[in-house]
Amino acid sequence: MADRPRVAFQGEPGAFSEEAALTFFASPDVVAHPAWRSVFEAVRDGSVDAGVIAIESSLAGTIRETYDLLFEFDLRIVGEVTVPVRLALMALPGQTVEQIERVYSHPQALAQADAFLRTRPWNVEATYNTAGAARTIVASGDRGAAAIASERVAGLYGLQVLVSNVQSGDENRTRFAVLARPEGALPADWFRETDGRPRKSTIVFATPNVPGSLYRCLGVFARRGINISQLESRPSRAARWEYVFWADLDVDADSAEAREAFAELRGETAMLRVLGTYPKAAEA
Repeated sequence: MADRPRVAFQGEPGAFSEEAALTFFASPDVVAHPAWRSVFEAVRDGSVDAGVIAIESSLAGTIRETYDLLFEFDLRIVGEVTVPVRLALMALPGQTVEQIERVYSHPQALAQADAFLRTRPWNVEATYNTAGAARTIVASGDRGAAAIASERVAGLYGLQVLVSNVQSGDENRTRFAVLARPEGALPADWFRETDGRPRKSTIVFATPNVPGSLYRCLGVFARRGINISQLESRPSRAARWEYVFWADLDVDADSAEAREAFAELRGETAMLRVLGTYPKAAEA
């Protein structure tokens, strides 16, 4: 195994997902990928050691595409990291806010900057990535266009920051999951310090479509004092109007209470998968 992990992220250099990889790993060799699916494929195929995927925005909510991909791919979650979202409006040098007609960014970033964007009659268009929007403006020399991205992106691509902190509020964070293949363990010295943090686990399960089934499933955790910090439902894709449920549990999956809960849960579910147990992210 290499001295440095190769870590896939979605987007262009400067993307928040790259920042997540640099925050979580001690000295990663980061590899840009154009889409979330290609990050999953790179981890599965072994061209990288790990991948970083966005799971949830504290402002805009869960990122459902990545939940669907987690269900599709047989990968495990080995960690999580949160990144503060600070957004800036940037454009080619020499331009002013009054000259901007079009604003580009990822849909999540546009949602997070919605209050700012509504202050002017701009044409707002979604792109696949925040940093990618900035790079496209530079490549095309598009005057009259601006991107919304992390302020550090301006320095990477030679853009000028027109307005800083255009996001709504100061508490916006994006939570990322760190993925690896099911077999083997990643070297401990690849990670930044995580000792002493409480552990959490992520599971996905499907319930029979009968009254009270979800209630009984959640009860196995309530009776043992296990907190469910996140609960999400997604279409199962196996049958019309059937759903699978994702849960983040504030417990180590290897603990006695978790093993007891999972054993009881299997008696109430049609499917149960434990995707990983890992240190809870430190709030940045």
